[in-house]
Amino acid sequence: MTAADIRAILEASGSADAALFALRFFKTGPGQYGEGDRFRGIRVPVLRKLATSLDGVPMQELLLLLASEFHEDRLLALLMMMRRYARGDEQVRAEIYRIYLAHTRYINNWDLVDVTAEHIIGRHLRHRERTPLYTFVVSESLWERRIAIVSTFHFIRNSEFDDTLLLAGMLICDSEELIHKATGWMLREVGKRDSGALEAFLLKHCCAMPRVMLRYAIERFPEEQRQYYLKLPTERK
Repeated sequence: MTAADIRAILEASGSADAALFALRFFKTGPGQYGEGDRFRGIRVPVLRKLATSLDGVPMQELLLLLASEFHEDRLLALLMMMRRYARGDEQVRAEIYRIYLAHTRYINNWDLVDVTAEHIIGRHLRHRERTPLYTFVVSESLWERRIAIVSTFHFIRNSEFDDTLLLAGMLICDSEELIHKATGWMLREVGKRDSGALEAFLLKHCCAMPRVMLRYAIERFPEEQRQYYLKLPTERK
């Protein structure tokens, strides 16, 4: 099956109403983070199901799909890559990892990052040198910075928190709310597994943390403890 064949299937599966909703939901207006993105209006479960039937698509066709102007086409390509990585041998996994790193310009919205980064980048780097994350975390690309922090979810799931905490510290001064949210989310996941590690980070950094990042990080704390951290930055100014 070719990329053109897959696009024809996707085109037939779309919904104009769902596409219109997605345009607003993913902030595609002028100056917004998803400016110019196009949508067919296909729900993620439909794309996941389709991905299971496309394991034999040649990689070159998959890359053509990844370069599509339509958001769902890119997401499907990434889901296919993720499946191929999970099922592949070391050679296949190394190839998909390299392809992912080389094509981040197409991984250009928060859902594309969040669905795939931990399962390809995070998984690949778990037992390897993690320098690529520290390159991405200072990238001019919002999406590469988000890839850096969200990839560490794989480490967190394996009770490894050091890289998450280091990268989070580097992102405290980031200007983008989508980075604040992703960083707070990863900090919250650390806290679920090691509340002491999260509290040590907060005591060191909470006064400088963007409000959104702090709120996400402490979301699961008891209310009294949440209020303590929310008031602490104000009291210290």
